[in-house]
Amino acid sequence: MKFEDILTNDDLLDALYDMHFDECTPIQEMAIPPVLAGRDLLAVAQTGTGKTAAYLLPVIERLVNDNYPQDNVNCVVMAPTRELAQQIDRQMQGFSYFMPVSSMAIYGGTDGNTYEQQRKGLKMGADVVIATPGRLLAHLSMGYVDLSKVAFFILDEADRMLDMGFFDDIMQIVGHLPKERQTLLFSATMPPKIQQMASQILRDPAEIKLAVSKPAEKIRQRAIVCYETQKLPILERMFKENPPEKVIVFSSSKLKVKELARALRKHKIKVGEMHSDLDQKAREDVMLDFKSGKIKVVVATDIISRGIDIDNIETVINYDVPHEAEDYVHRIGRTARADREGSAYTFISEKERGGFRVIERLLEKEVEKIPVPEDLGPAPEYGTNHDGGKGRGKRRYSRGSGNNRNKKGNGGNRPHNNRNKNQTKKGESGKPVDNTASSRKNG
Repeated sequence: MKFEDILTNDDLLDALYDMHFDECTPIQEMAIPPVLAGRDLLAVAQTGTGKTAAYLLPVIERLVNDNYPQDNVNCVVMAPTRELAQQIDRQMQGFSYFMPVSSMAIYGGTDGNTYEQQRKGLKMGADVVIATPGRLLAHLSMGYVDLSKVAFFILDEADRMLDMGFFDDIMQIVGHLPKERQTLLFSATMPPKIQQMASQILRDPAEIKLAVSKPAEKIRQRAIVCYETQKLPILERMFKENPPEKVIVFSSSKLKVKELARALRKHKIKVGEMHSDLDQKAREDVMLDFKSGKIKVVVATDIISRGIDIDNIETVINYDVPHEAEDYVHRIGRTARADREGSAYTFISEKERGGFRVIERLLEKEVEKIPVPEDLGPAPEYGTNHDGGKGRGKRRYSRGSGNNRNKKGNGGNRPHNNRNKNQTKKGESGKPVDNTASSRKNG
């Protein structure tokens, strides 16, 4: 289905046309009509399915077509991390470029000047406020934020917000909202806690459930069964045989991330690290350096496993097996985007074999196992196959390739007042910038 079949605002369709968004993804096709009809929505859909556009597009259309007042906070979008809040805000700016709709991102880890900009923006009113729970509560506690006229309340990646301990914060924010509102809840999974929240904040919702998607076919998945003490030597060997260009290494804790980054720097590898101990500027600097090529490897917790689009990731390495099977899909989904090729490796220690078997059941296939290099010593067997410690020898670790230009986008700390359709952006042709790194077809 094409967007012009379900959206009616010409300016919004013009923005989508200029961004080369044509056909809806399944979540967009199923979600946009009930949102336009004013229904609450409960949607189970993974990152990468186009869910951001599934809620932003109908909300933008309704804000303009139904003449909501511009000096109110009309829509609140909750996101688990500042990075996702920034990304949603960039997409908002692109979609609403030709329309008189303002948006602002509210998140922590900023300096006093940014906090003051957020305060002024919230007092003035912005059509769409995209916020992390903690920072929005901080502003609410000061008494100058009026959410009593909010018409749309959207929870993005709700399961992740609850995993991060935001349930009470979200319910406190809900207490500031009017009872007569439209609420949209998007989650990758549906654990009991999400069901509890949904029953409390949704009214007769339309329900959408997309099956958990499998990793892209062009990701070559491989695993190495090894002892925990062998993981670092294996990683060092991989990078020695194939100097990294754009690689993400996921680890289970911020302490291990710091240790890994330190160890790799000793080998003169340009490494950045991403974890919750870094302030906002440090995180942004790491991502900018990674995108520009100044940093070749980012070692990270799951803070960037979902909701962040980065172009041209050639390889993803799971230094630790993720705790949840679906997190594996999110992690390796950072590579082979937009129909490119990529590689994913997972290091499986003797204690992690059971967890990886759960992942293989989700994938409905057995991931190829490659042996530990012989000179690194014997390795444990996997159990479901028979290649564990046998036939080991030196093996070169090849990576997927593919080039694509970096896409650019800037998050904001104040309302973005979009221009008249005929105005021209400085240095550009007057067309909205496609700030997403997902497929241009899907949004």
